[in-house]
Amino acid sequence: MSIHPSLKATKGNKQRSVLKRFERVEKLKADGKWEDGKSAFGLIKGKVLKIKIKKPAKTAEAATADKDAKAAAKPAAKTAKK
Repeated sequence: MSIHPSLKATKGNKQRSVLKRFERVEKLKADGKWEDGKSAFGLIKGKVLKIKIKKPAKTAEAATADKDAKAAAKPAAKTAKK
């Protein structure tokens, strides 16, 4: 019998929507909402935020340098093929 595709282990680091109990306790401690001696059962569900990191904008000098480097590489690539 084979495993259903939804139950297979995923490769890589995939974003999860549900935290494990110890992760929820750590998050509550970081937020200052955790009291020592409190039961770890019946915890509130915490929102998992997806973080997108934007690449820094290129400066005008870096942009022109990239264009010049690409332009210089194109003729060299054409002569190498012949």
